[in-house]
Parts: sequence; C-alpha cells; structure tokens
Amino acid sequence: MSSYKILVLDMDDTLLNDRHTISVKNKEALWAAQDKGIHVVLASGRPTPAMIDYARELRLDVYGSHILSFNGAVITEVATENDWFSQSLSMEDIHELYDYSKIFQVDIITYLNGHIIAEKDSTYIGVEKKITGMPFQQVNNFKSAVTQPCIKCILLEEPNYLKEVEEKLKEALPNKSIATSKPFFLEVTQQGIDKAASLDILARRLQISKEDIIAVGNAANDLSMIQYAGLGVWVDNVTPELRSFADVIVRSNNDDGVAEVVEKYLL
Repeated sequence: MSSYKILVLDMDDTLLNDRHTISVKNKEALWAAQDKGIHVVLASGRPTPAMIDYARELRLDVYGSHILSFNGAVITEVATENDWFSQSLSMEDIHELYDYSKIFQVDIITYLNGHIIAEKDSTYIGVEKKITGMPFQQVNNFKSAVTQPCIKCILLEEPNYLKEVEEKLKEALPNKSIATSKPFFLEVTQQGIDKAASLDILARRLQISKEDIIAVGNAANDLSMIQYAGLGVWVDNVTPELRSFADVIVRSNNDDGVAEVVEKYLL
C-alpha cells in the first residue's frame, strides 16, 4: 500500500494530450485514485478560469481538492472557487516588465478583469488565447491599461531567442520568479512564487509531508515541484535538458503517462 497522499499534476503537455483534453484512461485513473483518498491537485501556469472546468471534469470539487494556478501564484478551492492564497505583481512591477519587453523586443501579456491584455496580437499570443479560452483585449497603451496589481505576466517570442531573454531578465530582476512553461512562454511571477512554494503551502494546510507527494510535469516551470516532491515524475515528452532531474520518467502526455503513474504508485 502506497503512502502517497497528494498527486499534483501539470496540465498542458502533461495531463492534457495535444488536443487539450483529458483522456478517458487518465480520467478514470484519477477518479480511482481519489476514491482511495488521494488528493489530486492541478498545478498550471494557466489562469484560474482556464483550469476550473478541467478540475470539475476530474471531480476535484466533489473530492474537496484544489488547483494551483498562474504558476502557483493562486491557490483555489475547486468546490467554492474561493482563493485562499494569492500573490500578485505590483503595477510598478508590470510596468517595469513592459519596459524590458520593449528593450528585448518581445511581446508581453498580462491578465486583468478576466481578459488577456496586450498591445498587439501575435501567433504566440494566439496560442495562449486558444489554450485559455479567455477573451483578448488589445489596448493602445499597456501601461495606461494596467493600473492595478496583476497575478503574472508572460513574455512571448521564438524559443531560441527567448532563452537569451530569460538569462538577461533573471540577471536584471533577481527578485522575480522567472521560468518557461512552453518554449515560447516566459512566465514572470512575484519572488518566491512557483509551483513548489504553493504546493508546500497546500501540503502544510493538509498536514501532509512532502515525502508523501507525487508531482508530474514536463517543463521548466514544473522543475521546482518535481524536485520538492517525494517522487518527481516527468512524462516522456519532457523538455530534453530536464530529463535527468526527475526520479522517474513515464509515458508521454499523448500516451496516458498520468494513468501510468496512478497505476504504478497509487493503486
């Protein structure tokens, strides 16, 4: 009998297949895990509204579980949709990131009043619109539009160039959490915010030790929780340079890797 009590799952390219759906096999495995008392938690760079329907599809509301959205900047109870943890970037932080986006000549988005906010549309912003299903608001002046704190920003550009931007931005802003989710998404949240940090907050609240947690992911913004958890798992489509950082590698997101984790370690 396994001692694991929490299974935390990244969504895009991990739990979700390339059609952005949860396979029947993954879904049934996760229902079975929850029937055994396992807390199934979704942890994603996605905004909360782009996670909640999937959480309900997995019955996280019925089982009293949670989602970690915006790369861990928000913790939400699924049943009530109440946020009991939230950490934002200040308006000044966001304006500074906008200035850096101009210096580095990359696109920038943030989220305000349920909308994706940007000065222009682009192919990569189109990906975020499709993933989240959130309405898009194109504004004439980003700084004038953003007059309050927002949870996070994303800088978007071609992957090889964005890696260079990531290094420069980490050097310029050591007081921010900066990580890629997709190769063309560079996510920026407040210092100390990442998936492991919010997972730790949740685990403490549930009085569960990190040794009793399994975390499953595929990308750089999952690395903190993969290293934090008692068992860190990559799906086979993990970003290649990260392969060595997990305890276990399972089948890909298109081949029910999450179900494999449940079957091997929880059932």
